[in-house]
Amino acid sequence: MALPVLTIGNKNYSSWSMRPWLALSWAGIDFEERIVPLGPRGLGPNPDILAVSPSGTVPVLELEDGLRIWDSLSICEWAHERVPDAGLWPHDAGLRAQARSAVCEMHAGFAALRQGLPMNLKRVKTGHVWSEAVQFQVARIDALLCGLMDASGQPGGAYVLGQRSIVDAFYAPVATRFRTYQVPVSSRLQAWCETIFADPDFAAWDQAARMESWTIEETDIA
Repeated sequence: MALPVLTIGNKNYSSWSMRPWLALSWAGIDFEERIVPLGPRGLGPNPDILAVSPSGTVPVLELEDGLRIWDSLSICEWAHERVPDAGLWPHDAGLRAQARSAVCEMHAGFAALRQGLPMNLKRVKTGHVWSEAVQFQVARIDALLCGLMDASGQPGGAYVLGQRSIVDAFYAPVATRFRTYQVPVSSRLQAWCETIFADPDFAAWDQAARMESWTIEETDIA
């Protein structure tokens, strides 16, 4: 039987690709992976991407019946529905609503952080100067994730909701940005970052990213 095919961008740069890749992996869903190198701005137009994604962006998941899902959050939701006992969303309705709000906030916002601290797993940059808008958004993420830890009864040093979830998948690329640009965060949030870095599936992605030869010049020299 054919497996779903997840088309993603470069693992070193594509934060949107990392999110559903982690969710699918954490849910224990077998899938094939196809990497299409991203363009100079991290997006298309790329004929290889347009051939499989109606939006011209990655990621896109093609299911066994040919149906295509071309949005990171939609792919994560599909993974939850496919394996509801995987814990990608919490069972408690109130906590689940808060978790979804946090994920949607990342899905729709934090533009200054994305632009000011582009994902680049291979790089460590010291002395990076970021704007007030970036500083505000870093503080917001710190408060948001620590607040979710409080709501779920987690003391810190573990996954946000106690086990791997879509929240962790969506904020894992942010943890890499904190590492790349040496962003100071609270000790509690730093402990969560270390949990993400130690996760076996994240580590597999991270290792693969470091072996890539593709480059996007803007994020390598900025």
